[in-house]
Amino acid sequence: MSRQAPTLEDVAREAGVSRATVSRVVNGVRNVDPAIQEVVRRAIERTGYAPNRAARSLVTRRAETVALVVSGAGETSDEAQAAFAARVFADPFFGRVVAGIVGHLRPRSVHPVLMFAESAEARQEVLTYLRQGRADGALVVSSHADDPLPALLAEARLPAVLFARPSRPVPLSYVDLAHRDGGRLAAEHLLARGRRRLATICGPLAVAASQERLAGFRDTLARNGHPYVPVAEGGFTLDSGIAAMTDLLAEHPDLDGVFAANDLMAQGACQVLREHGRRVPEDIAVVGFDDSTVAATCRPPLTTVRQPVEDMAADMARLLDEHIHGIRTAPTSVVFDPELVVRDSA
Repeated sequence: MSRQAPTLEDVAREAGVSRATVSRVVNGVRNVDPAIQEVVRRAIERTGYAPNRAARSLVTRRAETVALVVSGAGETSDEAQAAFAARVFADPFFGRVVAGIVGHLRPRSVHPVLMFAESAEARQEVLTYLRQGRADGALVVSSHADDPLPALLAEARLPAVLFARPSRPVPLSYVDLAHRDGGRLAAEHLLARGRRRLATICGPLAVAASQERLAGFRDTLARNGHPYVPVAEGGFTLDSGIAAMTDLLAEHPDLDGVFAANDLMAQGACQVLREHGRRVPEDIAVVGFDDSTVAATCRPPLTTVRQPVEDMAADMARLLDEHIHGIRTAPTSVVFDPELVVRDSA
């Protein structure tokens, strides 16, 4: 005969508390003494009790899942939507976001559901999913400036937190980086290395973070007597970094320093420089942005501006949890500071 699954009564007996107390701990009720919570958790481990998620949801009225929404730029065809998804999964940035979110949610037995919102129809699907209570809230990573999804979530009064400050103000919490300071750090480092003929590969100028990184770089150089900085716009991809560096080198062959607005583009720049016989950093110093896995594997390893993506994503999940549980009712913002990580490329 198979052994019967442990029950709340079994846990209560093991812990020496009432069934009601065990129920409150299992359902996350917050007015239980921490010492009693620990006793109950140990009893749960010893008995092997597994809460019935469906029954728990009836009590808490929560789905115990959150939607991780990656919002695109209005792709409508099947081919464009498939390409959008492929770009997301190929970008090391997204993997770091997921790692930070899961790291916060998993100990709380909450799980993310990945959703794409790359079209008007897909955005409505996200709203319907949340309105039906199939997820308790949304963590939104948007890839374009004119994304209407944040405003739609705010109008629907659905719990949501954004990665990055939205281009148009909406009453939603967000987590972001001081991108302008990151551009400043890159400029100051290149100048400190004695580089004077500088250029930059910026990210898509429709993205607020790209604008801020470029502005910080330009402003710092202007304060140090460099009124003009050649700029080539990239798309945060390896190929766009290759194309941008090729153009910059053709137009400004005497360059001795380049700031790329993410590590993938910096990697592309290093590849082009090698192919043209330019040594990094002896002939041209290169600084990236993000401190992703690409920075360590690039040839040479990249000096880069660190964006603590995992910590930022974990803070997103924390803020959403506070909104879901009513601990926080007003929207708030958390802005992280960038940090220069010096390796071999500059």
